[in-house]
Amino acid sequence: MPTTGRVEGDAPAPAPSLIPASLNGHRPRAVLWDLDGTLADSRVRHWESWQSALAAEHVAITMEQFLATFGQRNDAIIPKWLGPATTPEDIRRVADAKEAEYRRLLEQHGLDPLPGAAEWVRQLRAAGWRQAIASSAPRLNVDTMLRALRLAPCFDGLTAAEDVSAGKPDPEVFLTAAARRGVPRDRCVVVEDAPSGIEAARRAGMPCIGVGDGETAGATLRVTSLAELPPDAFDLLLKDR
Repeated sequence: MPTTGRVEGDAPAPAPSLIPASLNGHRPRAVLWDLDGTLADSRVRHWESWQSALAAEHVAITMEQFLATFGQRNDAIIPKWLGPATTPEDIRRVADAKEAEYRRLLEQHGLDPLPGAAEWVRQLRAAGWRQAIASSAPRLNVDTMLRALRLAPCFDGLTAAEDVSAGKPDPEVFLTAAARRGVPRDRCVVVEDAPSGIEAARRAGMPCIGVGDGETAGATLRVTSLAELPPDAFDLLLKDR
């Protein structure tokens, strides 16, 4: 697992956007992170909050249905579960109830980073990489998760569900995040855990690290845990680009 030379509570490293590219011999480069399932795992909280919101609609789903849609936007998920007569008002009502319950559960139970996640985020920032969250989740959820993880100062910004018109596997979220960081797509590395996100990275033309024990076959590099990544993993993914 990489070491950072910093301990919790140290002053954050200088913002990557202020570090000249000539300092490390590279044009600006960025890591675009998925959040849930990649930096932290709150699937159990999503499952609990979906059960709560759908119970009010007299709808039940299986764990298999839930896992098959993980990483997708609510406006794509909810019509599958409520049926063809679902209206925009239905989507908004159920989504608002689900996300409010999800945030309540996070605030109540807290959240820990997955193995290697915090170490890599801090090391990459210190090395001058620009970093952003690129998530299909609502912005309030992303803010809540980063606050719980105590990693917000390490990121230059975030792109969330409200910032794009199409969710993963559409590449818009990654292309938008890269553009906002001022980094061309061929200088970006995506870190993802879900098939839809890995496909979005492929469509964006960005190398992707697939994390976890799920379906990551489409990723450029696959690891069960971020703690398994070699020290030069991110540099090597851009070496020939």
